Amino acid sequence: MHDFMTKSRARNIFYGGSFAFLAIFVGLTVHSHLYILETSTDHEGLTEAVARGKHVWEKHACINCHTILGEGAYFAPELGNVWQRYGGLDDPEGARDALKLWMQSQPTGIEGRRQMPNFNLNDQELNDLVDFFEWVSRIKTQGWPPNEAG
Repeated sequence: MHDFMTKSRARNIFYGGSFAFLAIFVGLTVHSHLYILETSTDHEGLTEAVARGKHVWEKHACINCHTILGEGAYFAPELGNVWQRYGGLDDPEGARDALKLWMQSQPTGIEGRRQMPNFNLNDQELNDLVDFFEWVSRIKTQGWPPNEAG
């Protein structure tokens, strides 16, 4: 009886399969990257103010308490949809003012309630952080996180 699987045939199957899966992986990676850049992210709206707002977010480690688009801690509310919750789609200036006033009024002093510290943000930092929240609200998340309305 003749052995059909020789060492060279097994090696060729291994290398061929490895190359095929590597090509598929690279193709899907490029596709995902292009999808994010062209479809789901507001690339044109990514201004200097938005970048500064993200820096404020990172500098004060907001992700240690809040989630944004489902990432972060669950101690405080999700902020990926805070722009919509404050009415930013219908009244952008009203939402901007309400968000800034809310951040400036923290902590509220109510006993027994989780409260955000007051980071004493100046007007530029407040405006930049609100710009960041508005920009995040325009990311097409394909329904993630699933409880975004809450």
